[in-house]
Amino acid sequence: MKNKRSTIWSVLLIAVIVLVLSACGNKQEGTSGNTASTDTPAAATETPAETEQPAQPDPEKYKGVVVNLEGSQVGPMIIAKEKGWFAEEIGKYGATVEFQTLASASQYNESLAAGRLDIVRTGYIGTITAQAAGISFKSLAEGSSGAPDAILVPEASSIKSILDLKGKTIAVAKGSSSWGLLQHALKKEGISPDEVKLVNLQPGDAQAAYQGGQVDAWVIFEPYRSQQTSTGESRIIAEASTLGIFTPGYVIARTEFAEKYPELVEAFLKAYQKAIDWQKANLDEAVALNAKIKNVSEDTIRASMANPSSVPTNLPVSEEATKFQQQTADFMFELGEIKQKIDVSTVIDNSYLEKTLEDLKAESNK
Repeated sequence: MKNKRSTIWSVLLIAVIVLVLSACGNKQEGTSGNTASTDTPAAATETPAETEQPAQPDPEKYKGVVVNLEGSQVGPMIIAKEKGWFAEEIGKYGATVEFQTLASASQYNESLAAGRLDIVRTGYIGTITAQAAGISFKSLAEGSSGAPDAILVPEASSIKSILDLKGKTIAVAKGSSSWGLLQHALKKEGISPDEVKLVNLQPGDAQAAYQGGQVDAWVIFEPYRSQQTSTGESRIIAEASTLGIFTPGYVIARTEFAEKYPELVEAFLKAYQKAIDWQKANLDEAVALNAKIKNVSEDTIRASMANPSSVPTNLPVSEEATKFQQQTADFMFELGEIKQKIDVSTVIDNSYLEKTLEDLKAESNK
């Protein structure tokens, strides 16, 4: 009887040992099935960097969508186009890119209104005239530190100052940042627009008229400006810095496009930033590439890129820019150049760029 009891106790002891060892094994290896665990879950050990990484693009999401861009402007636009970065970033979502060559803001606005252009870098006057015309767009970023326009006269001209422009014939593309510079210059000297003769010409035609002596002065942006001044053929009588005005450029997108395809807008901004960074780090190569595409000398492109007002940026639209923009819009209304008062702040939307910059920062921290 004693042996039988000993045997029973031995069996029970072995069973308890087995159960204890089994429980310990489960705790060490992690529970499975429906059994709850008090250990810290694996997901809780993720680092903030892992959870903040931008979502991977869906290569099928916008398949068949074509993004229309203007790709002929010196600097990041030409660089990102020729390097294939616009196509690469936008292509991650299955969309493709087509480029147009347009001369100035008035042509940009026509294409935006017709839905033939989706995103464009433009001047401050172009955004005002577009808004006043009822074109629906968003100002996504400050795309340059200023407008690189200047009032040019031939080296041998008797015109020495803005006051000397009275009664003279001036070539300028109406609605462009160059036109805006001229209006500010005339206002500063108390000259009425009626006291000068403005000839509305796009840059190519204006250059021919100017060089042919058919006009007395030419108001123009880069690289035409540097092309004329670097050879000694022309001199500058006024520019934004001498007038004390802030004339930033902008990156804008059609509202319908931006709201329907936000990832494609952000893809554009990523490529644009990549081109800015590359230009800074590879200036000589950037000069050579732009000179080849624009078919002008490298000296002209180098001078154009060295112009402080030509420095490309990709920044949220600032209060300073908005303040000057509103002042200019009010001035244009007084001149009768726009038919209604506008609130320029209503078209500003920094959210696309802010999201883009956050994603770029997260990617760089990988």
